[in-house]
Amino acid sequence: MEKIAFKMKLKPGMSAEYKRRHDAIWPELITLLRENGVSDYSIFLDEETDTLFAVQYLAGHSSQELGKEAIVQQWWDYMCDIMEVHADHSPVSVSLEKVFHMD
Repeated sequence: MEKIAFKMKLKPGMSAEYKRRHDAIWPELITLLRENGVSDYSIFLDEETDTLFAVQYLAGHSSQELGKEAIVQQWWDYMCDIMEVHADHSPVSVSLEKVFHMD
């Protein structure tokens, strides 16, 4: 199993709305992620910069590789007003390099 990390960016003042939407994340989206090998998925917020930091374990595809799935596209459309996104509404996501690990 592989662990990956990436960052995304919220629009200013949108942290409460981002949390509210994720507190009510769609069950069918969770099912898709699990069925594609995503587990132990956490997203953290740096409130000073509105930067989101995400970490997930993979036994298949990352959440960022599931963009052709209809439910993922619907989620992107739902989230595009509060995040920095590409023209297709996918979040601007930057992979992060692991520089240290401790078990």
